[in-house]
Order: sequence, then C-alpha cells, then structure tokens
Amino acid sequence: MSLDEDLGAAGDVTSLAVVPAEAEGSGELVAKEQMIVAGLDAFVRVFHMVDAEVEVEVLKRDGEEIKPKVVAARVHGKLRSLLAAERTALNLVQRAAGIATLAQQAMTSVRGSKLRVLDTRKTPPGMRGLAKHAVRMGGASNHRFGLFDGILIKDNHIAAVGGDITEAVRRAKLNGPRLVKIEVEVTNFKQLEEAIAAGADVIMLDNMDDAQIREAVKLTASRVPIEVSGGVTLDRLPRLAKLGVDFVSMGALTHSARAMDLSLEIATTKKSTRKPRSAQG
Repeated sequence: MSLDEDLGAAGDVTSLAVVPAEAEGSGELVAKEQMIVAGLDAFVRVFHMVDAEVEVEVLKRDGEEIKPKVVAARVHGKLRSLLAAERTALNLVQRAAGIATLAQQAMTSVRGSKLRVLDTRKTPPGMRGLAKHAVRMGGASNHRFGLFDGILIKDNHIAAVGGDITEAVRRAKLNGPRLVKIEVEVTNFKQLEEAIAAGADVIMLDNMDDAQIREAVKLTASRVPIEVSGGVTLDRLPRLAKLGVDFVSMGALTHSARAMDLSLEIATTKKSTRKPRSAQG
C-alpha cells in the first residue's frame, strides 16, 4: 500500500532521528485553488493507520466545491506521526480531488442533455475504489468496477471465437452471470448490425469519428443504448451529446486528471527540551 512505499520497514528515519518523541503538532489541509474536494475519508484513514490517536477534524464533505484558502481538514497529534502520514495523505486527497474536479467539468459540458459520462478501469494502481468514488463526487458515473462485474466483449474476445460476434454473445448469454448486461465493442457498421441482431444489451462504438457516430445512431434507431469510447475529450463532449448517444466512457477522468493543489502545513504545538532518541532506538 501507499504507506508501505513511503515508510518501508524503518519508518520515517528523519523524524525518528530529529523530532522528540513527545513533541506534538497541528496542521491544516488548505486548498490553493478552486476544486471539488474528494478523498477526505482516505486522508483520515492514513493518519489513523500511522497513529490511532491522531485527531482529524474534517470540515468539508467529499463532492463539495471549495475555493482557495479554504481549510478542508485539521490534524493534531504526535509530530512524528503527522510527518510520517503527511505525504501519503496529501497524495491521495490531491489525486482524488483532481479526478472529482475533472468529472465535474465533464458533466458541466453536457448539462441539459441525456448523455452520461462514465469512467473506465484506467485508474492509478491501488486507487481503483478511491478513483471511482471521486468520479461520483464530481457528478459523473462509474462503468464496471473490474473484470468481475460486467461483460464487455472486445476485439480480442471476438477474435478468440473466430471473429464471430454472434457466437461471442451466445457464449456470454450461456455462461455469464444471468443478471449482468452484455456490452459489445464494435468498430464498423457491419459489426454494429451483427451485435444488435445477436442480442447485445449495449453497443460500444470504438474510436469512431463524429460522422460515423451520427450514422451509427441512425442505424441503431434506439434499439440498443450506445456508448462512445476512444478519443473522448472535454471539448468533444458537447458534440457527442448532440449526436444522441447515451454514454461516453472517458479514461482521462482517472488516468489524466491533474492533482489539485492542496497543502498541509504542519507546525509544532508543544515544545520539548528532551533530546530525541536515536533512529536505532
């Protein structure tokens, strides 16, 4: 996990060597720019995993828009504990807030339309749950969480059954979970018609341009919900909304969101005249 990467087996050797064991500190999580805040539960958990006695006061809610200089949380406890948890806690909340903020921007760009913006499985390693939570906090929606909770027949699956979409869908219906919808990825109109005839529940149009998508919507004639994937950007979302598709999946929500600028300034609140113990104990 993230804390293990930072602390290793020896812990924060700098603080152990320099900071008195009894020293206490406080800090404030401050926004440096406007954002949708997210990841505050993870922020709290990091401090409590380092030291269950650290006090964390959460002042804002995930999904809330905050402006520069707003304090989202406060921490107080042993200074060594605060310093050990600081970077990991910040990393998580900064990344989650970035995802939530980008998700909000995406939803704002299609406001008033039926289009739903979905995330993908392209999430930072070890952050799948937090990243998808952040997407929801920004107002967008989750696609499948993993390979276990949705059937999405893509080109490699189709190739594995000889390029036959009908056969791939038949096998999915026969062997897959009964209540799970079957989505089929297509790259041309022939595959589109075959997937619809085979009984796909959702069609994913992969890397089609706007003209092709318009034609696909016309051919589908509302028989099956349509999802667009590939090349989806914020600038393109309003055009896709006007084309009449039902969903767009946007990998950039989680793999390219910028980490938001938050700071956690920690200061000593209780001074000690005792010498720190050595890092070796």
